[in-house]
Amino acid sequence: MTKVAYIFPGQGSQYVGMGQALAAASPAAAAVFAAADAALGSPVSRLAWDSPDYELNLTENAQPAILATSIAYLEALGERWAAAGTTAPRPAFMAGHSMGQYSAMVAAGAISLADGLRLVRERGRHMQASGEGRDGAMAAIIGLDDTALPELVSRASTAGTFGVANRNAPGQVVVSGERAAIEAGAEIARELGAKRAIVLPVSVAAHSPLMAGAAAAMAGVLADVPFADPSSPLLANADARPIRTGEAARAELVEHLTTGVDWVRAVEAMVAAGVDTFIEIGPGRVLTGLTKRIATEATVLATDDANAPDHLAVPDLAPRPA
Repeated sequence: MTKVAYIFPGQGSQYVGMGQALAAASPAAAAVFAAADAALGSPVSRLAWDSPDYELNLTENAQPAILATSIAYLEALGERWAAAGTTAPRPAFMAGHSMGQYSAMVAAGAISLADGLRLVRERGRHMQASGEGRDGAMAAIIGLDDTALPELVSRASTAGTFGVANRNAPGQVVVSGERAAIEAGAEIARELGAKRAIVLPVSVAAHSPLMAGAAAAMAGVLADVPFADPSSPLLANADARPIRTGEAARAELVEHLTTGVDWVRAVEAMVAAGVDTFIEIGPGRVLTGLTKRIATEATVLATDDANAPDHLAVPDLAPRPA
């Protein structure tokens, strides 16, 4: 029997126009965008559909736009399955990459859509504020053997705060910290055999100790938000431990700001638990590509299909022949 996990993308998956064709074709998706606009008192739909790239790419804009689009895809998918007389699967897990944790928590009923949208907007603001004056940076390291990561971290840390922010797939990591350490780390990574080491055009050192201010601020914001136990287990970004209670979900949203995202470990944990089908729910196909590299025997599907008139690909979950 097929065992499904829903996976939700984070910042970087956004693109202008995401969800627009979907909302035009799906009342359920349109309702999500209308609710998002009402919750924030500003047009999230305009940001997602019509804003220039530079405006959408601002952290405080990208995050609510991605969340709204992800939940619009989820609702449209349920609508389409219901119309076809197909019972939607109960996911064995829901997992989000970085900001995608908020989408996963909304999907699992741990927080409401309105609260999720307000929280990611605050998260973006506090991340930006926490990075001001710290000269943070991030770099993508491609083609470095995972066994070399401890040496990379040890050597680069002599130049300042440095750590692995995202372990996205075998041989693909993002490092984060103080700019001097990141620039030194890029050179060290090349010495250790990395095919590419690219300092990214960002000013915020996400998922690093430099986000301690954002974590403290978000702890205060989250304290007043009601959380429920998720309908399906979530997975912590740092170590893939299952999150089964509302209070554990609340703690995760603070902790993951200063710790890394180990997507490899999360996917491996889901495969070990019997998941054989992953469905990326939201804009783009970033997680689809990463997850295929990790779970090479699994079926990995994306719901965003640029070739479909409404940009929705409805996964076929019929049992596969043995």
